Amino acid sequence: MSDNNPFGGPGGQYTTSVQYGGTERDRPKVTLGEAPAVDVIKDTTTAAFAADVIQESRRQPVLVDFWAPWCGPCKQLTPQLEKAVKAAGGKVKLVKMNIDDHPSIAGQLGIQSIPAVIAFKDGQPVDGFMGAVPESQIAEFIDKVGGKGPGGVPPVAEALAAAAEARDAGDMQTAADIYDSILEQAPETIEAIAGLGDLLFEAGDIDGAEALLAGAPEAKKDAPPLAALRAKMAIAAQAAALGNPAEFERRLAENPGDHQARFDLAMIQNAKGDRTAAADNLLAIIKADRTWNEDGAKTQLLQLFEAWGMTDEATLAARRKLSSLLFS
Repeated sequence: MSDNNPFGGPGGQYTTSVQYGGTERDRPKVTLGEAPAVDVIKDTTTAAFAADVIQESRRQPVLVDFWAPWCGPCKQLTPQLEKAVKAAGGKVKLVKMNIDDHPSIAGQLGIQSIPAVIAFKDGQPVDGFMGAVPESQIAEFIDKVGGKGPGGVPPVAEALAAAAEARDAGDMQTAADIYDSILEQAPETIEAIAGLGDLLFEAGDIDGAEALLAGAPEAKKDAPPLAALRAKMAIAAQAAALGNPAEFERRLAENPGDHQARFDLAMIQNAKGDRTAAADNLLAIIKADRTWNEDGAKTQLLQLFEAWGMTDEATLAARRKLSSLLFS
């Protein structure tokens, strides 16, 4: 482990030997291959989705580009996606779906804005992003879901992985130190802003989290990681104003059809970290009465998905249950 790692912190056991703005060792230069002979890009339909995406993703990762002819950012993103997928030399496939002609799949996945790209592996959605992002982020995303090729991953990506490892191990201080070091070297790194902001928020420093969000680059203020943190903070504030969950549990015991009590209880459960219970209560409302509060339970559930993240286990499980309710 190197002492020259600018992303290192006191908990260096979680860091990797990386150095932003330079290298500790010479890394081989990578020449990306051309697209293989097989077609790695195709359009799909609702009827063909299972074969083109679900089944194919059991063989290799498949990216699904949800777009529409009227969507300006889609016209910017799709050519960049196609270029990056071809350059990836067969690590991933790209499947494009026009949501005007085929809206049901996007609805099942809870997609509310486009362009949206969802990565599938082993028949399941595992990652994704929304909006037109820079080519460099597309390449990083493909490396992430398709596996890194020769040359390794960029130093910032290694440092972000180290911060995530520290956090998963319960060492929040080390994770915060790594995020802080990343931002010293690369202050526009959205994932580090969101990661550090989330740690501050979880520690009760709401002002600090809000200051980080306010200082994000103007052009990236709506990036998905930052939007997720804002949604999480908004949901927590909403839940904090609701009061004692025992009151809503009492109301539900007396009247299981009290949807407002169930909704408010779900908000409190989410704020306390019980995501499964929160999702199940909102799903129960959706199942009982889609018209309640103008389908407010579904709207709130989709907001929770955004706050939790596309790949969170609770998101994936609840999204499958929502799809079963809506499209079974």
